[in-house]
Amino acid sequence: MRAEGTGKQTGNGAGRRRFLGTVAGLGLAAAAGTGLRSAQDTEPAEDTRRPGPRPPRIRPLFLGTYTSVAGGGTGVGYGTYDSVTGRITAGGVVTGVADPSYLALAPSGRTLYAVDEQEQGGVTAMALRPDGRPAVLGTRSTGGAGPCHLSVHPGGRWLLSANYLSGSVAVHPVDPATGALGERTDLVTHSSPPPGPGQDGPHAHQILTAPDGRHVLAVDLGNDTVYTYRLDAPAGKLTQVSYAALRPGAGPRHLTFHPSGGFAYLANEVDNTVVVCRYDRRSGRLTPGAPQSTGTGPGTSYPAQILVTRGGGFAYLANRGHNSLTRYAVEAGGARLRLLDTVPVGGDFPRQIAFSPDQRWLFAANQKSGSVTVFAVDARTGALERAGAPFTAPVPVCVLPR
Repeated sequence: MRAEGTGKQTGNGAGRRRFLGTVAGLGLAAAAGTGLRSAQDTEPAEDTRRPGPRPPRIRPLFLGTYTSVAGGGTGVGYGTYDSVTGRITAGGVVTGVADPSYLALAPSGRTLYAVDEQEQGGVTAMALRPDGRPAVLGTRSTGGAGPCHLSVHPGGRWLLSANYLSGSVAVHPVDPATGALGERTDLVTHSSPPPGPGQDGPHAHQILTAPDGRHVLAVDLGNDTVYTYRLDAPAGKLTQVSYAALRPGAGPRHLTFHPSGGFAYLANEVDNTVVVCRYDRRSGRLTPGAPQSTGTGPGTSYPAQILVTRGGGFAYLANRGHNSLTRYAVEAGGARLRLLDTVPVGGDFPRQIAFSPDQRWLFAANQKSGSVTVFAVDARTGALERAGAPFTAPVPVCVLPR
């Protein structure tokens, strides 16, 4: 991984994924000193394209950041967004969580989890109060360095995390009553195959559960590999059952599944490609196809994350170097991606993207510009349309609408 393009260090430095350059950002405090600050000063007209009942209009939203960089935040940001207009409104900050660069919600919606992306990595649980303010329940060690991703197993009993710097994945039990985390039950290091070109070792970048619920997949950028594990649900132990090798130097970063469960899409950070993978539900085996274009031209744009709509018709890729979102049509039941266009993201270095639960809105966390942009998603065509001005936040690297 070339550090000059991504803000990552592939050596032992704790700042491997820190934001390049100086961001003229604010702390995660508003002018009053407690909330996030919004730069959205125009409100788009109400979107009436989707009939049927709507969720509550004002909904919670959470922001992850780096607390250890110049211009960074002071903890996990929280606020709201308007489900009719997409407008984000400032809330406050949960302090005491170091470098919460990635966030995930429990299936129950009652607990929020954050990585503590530091040399001595951790994961933090936060209870979500009725007033929307998270309250820290506690932090557990991941047993590795630089955790950058986490997810909750669909059953809600296990938290899975990926340690980037040490190239390992961890499992923690979740208290079903409170959402608090117990002591780690497993830690697996990606010791083989050997690192890819230009890499100094394994770099686990993502861990998620397959739609079948029986297999857990870990994406390793350093080894150009996606590992498949079987999770022992009673014990919280991982057993490797297969692995998929990408071409050397691909640098796989983020995987997402088609709703059918038979295909997955992989964003490769280093070689600037996307790969359609066939997934065998019975064995957990992932079979990568041929690399495809991101639509961003020659060179690399450091693809960050790929999403697929609930209906399976469209996919979106965040391109950090190109500052764009690529739109694909998903065809042949998920077996094929067809490039449609790229859309300017309206910010700098879109590190992460997320749908609102109803998928009417797509949010992009722009790390270098200190902003979150919101797009209305056309359910029929998949087209994206900017909704108002960007929301200002210090070094936003994860946005999680609820």
